[in-house]
Amino acid sequence: MNLRADPAEFAGKRVLVSGGSKGLGRATVDRFLAGGARVITAARGTLEPIDGVEFVRADLTTAEGGETLAKAALERMGGVDILAHVIGGSASPGGGFLALTDEHWLAELNLNLLATVRLDRLLVPQMMERGAGVIVHVTSIQSILPLPESTTGYAAAKAALRTYSKSISKELGPKGVRVNAVSPGWIMTESSVDLLKRLQAASGGTVDEARQVVLDALGGIPIGRAAEPDEVADLIAYLASDRAAAIHGAEFIIDGGTVRTV
Repeated sequence: MNLRADPAEFAGKRVLVSGGSKGLGRATVDRFLAGGARVITAARGTLEPIDGVEFVRADLTTAEGGETLAKAALERMGGVDILAHVIGGSASPGGGFLALTDEHWLAELNLNLLATVRLDRLLVPQMMERGAGVIVHVTSIQSILPLPESTTGYAAAKAALRTYSKSISKELGPKGVRVNAVSPGWIMTESSVDLLKRLQAASGGTVDEARQVVLDALGGIPIGRAAEPDEVADLIAYLASDRAAAIHGAEFIIDGGTVRTV
């Protein structure tokens, strides 16, 4: 439980968190629950029951999976008030752009861009009908600071998501739906550990050497550490709350100062 959360902040709100089974997604689920929201999320596998959470087993990288989750949100909850798109990640190998096949590229685009686009297309219309709703897209600083050794496909997909988020904000703002983006730097999640293991496998070095590769590619992190998932989840919750009612079409970077340009 997040002790900083107001337990009534999201009372009565219906929240969909995409990719809510682990890492930042699970932290975001927990943050909205701590604020009194009712939450629905999905995962490819089985998820341990969580009080206050509607769980759907679906692969959101497919059109069918997105339709399954959207249908469940509409039928079980009567719609959603907040869409928190946390789904994302990368399973591509290290070795630069030549190591990426068409299959790797399609996997990156389906996970990091199209899964979100599909859910928006299915669920935003009911927000427009009510004239109210909030969407938060989680992008990445890699959209402007890509790591060529390992995540070119991921960075390109997140850059596309960033542009998409800005574009629909112009369309949806006049219809009562706020849209913002959160752009994290390195977050210490299970996916970060997996990335280090892939880099280690590609280079034949150690995990510490792989970690240094990432830090060197980022140019270091001025605060000296990666962000914790709950810190990013707090920012997502703030943007979804009434406290941020005048914030729209914006992008918020949370990276410990990694991006050094204005």
